[in-house]
Amino acid sequence: MRNLALATGLILIMSAGVARAQTQPNPLDVVPDKMPFDIPYGTPIGADRARAVINAAADEAKKHGWKLNIAIVDSGGNLVAFERMDGAQLASIAISEHKARTAVTFRRETKAIESGIQSGLNYLTTLDGVIGSRGGIPLVENGTIIGAIGCSGGTGSQDEVGAKAGASLVNKGS
Repeated sequence: MRNLALATGLILIMSAGVARAQTQPNPLDVVPDKMPFDIPYGTPIGADRARAVINAAADEAKKHGWKLNIAIVDSGGNLVAFERMDGAQLASIAISEHKARTAVTFRRETKAIESGIQSGLNYLTTLDGVIGSRGGIPLVENGTIIGAIGCSGGTGSQDEVGAKAGASLVNKGS
């Protein structure tokens, strides 16, 4: 009898939750007036400039004793330059490239995707080519995306600090 009462109680609680969920507005139903992250793609970043961005990120990482993998992709998501700092973990080679490609392809910092997933927008994990971890930042010059930087090897926040240091060479006032 006690188990029946418990089961009945659980069914009622679950039914109430479903009814409540059905009456709550879905935030994804909001239609924005303007397209978010609508930054046009521009002329791809060149190799010399990409190396300078890597150097700035690596210099920041060295200040803290972090060992990062740093990837720069052009506005089409193609690898332009890469550095694996001495001792950086091998798994983070591909992750740094993935962060850079995600940032340029989706025209936003990978931190925005990470935040979306954490807030319950789980559909983001189903998108092709997405990584939901901070450390990928678009490189925006004169209002156009010329590429992106991706850093990996530290914690997400360490990766982000490195990426921001590199991106600051290009993203002046963007």
